[in-house]
Amino acid sequence: MTDETPDDGIHPIEFRPSAQVAVTAEGPRDVAVVFLGASLVAGVGDPKGQGWVTRVVGRTAHPDLEMTAYNLGIRGNTSADVLRQWAAEVPARWVGRTERRVVVSVGTDDVAGGISLARHRLNLANLLDEAAGTGVHTFVVSPPPTDDADLNGRLEVLVEAQADVCARRGVPFVDCYTPLSGHDQWRTDLAASTVPHHPGQAGYGLIAWLVLHHGWTDWLQIS
Repeated sequence: MTDETPDDGIHPIEFRPSAQVAVTAEGPRDVAVVFLGASLVAGVGDPKGQGWVTRVVGRTAHPDLEMTAYNLGIRGNTSADVLRQWAAEVPARWVGRTERRVVVSVGTDDVAGGISLARHRLNLANLLDEAAGTGVHTFVVSPPPTDDADLNGRLEVLVEAQADVCARRGVPFVDCYTPLSGHDQWRTDLAASTVPHHPGQAGYGLIAWLVLHHGWTDWLQIS
C-alpha cells in the first residue's frame, strides 16, 4: 500500500521505517548496489563510457565495504519500465549478497513519453515502498536539465514531485536539476554533445560530484 494514487490523492498510511544495515560479524560489509534508470544511468553520450555511475562507484572504495555494483540502465526506460525491471531482474543480483541497495534515477523519458505526473509518482512510490518492505535501502537521483526549454519546464515539476515522494519516506534524494540549470559547464557540455539531451564527459562528472556530495557516503554508512 502506498500514499500515492493515480489521481495524486493522499491517504493516511503508517510508513515503514528504513531497513537497518546488516553487518557481518567480521570483515568488510558485503553490499550489492543496483542502479536502475535509463540512458543517463547507462552513460550514453560519455566518450569515455563511464557516465556518472562508474565515476561514483570508482570513488566509493572503503576498507569496510566490499561493494558489487550492477548498472541496469536501459536507454528509453520510463518509471513503469523500471518498476517492472525491479521485479524481474533485480532479485538475481541479490543472490549471495548480505546487504541490498538500489539507486533509482529516472524521469526524462516519462516526461518525453507523456506519462502523467501522478503515474510517475505512483510508480516511484511503489518501488520505494516495495523495497522498504523487503529490507532494501533506496537512493534516488533526479534527472538533470536538458537543452530543451519546454522539456525542462516539465522536468522541473517532476523533480519537485520526486523530492516530495522521497521526503515522505525518508529516502535520500539528490536534486541534479536545480544546481545544473544555470551551470555554464553543464550547458556547454550539452551543446557540444552528439546525443540530444545528454551530456559528455564533463557533464557526467558534474552529476557524479552532486551524488557523492549529497548523502552518498551517509547512505552507505562509510566515513
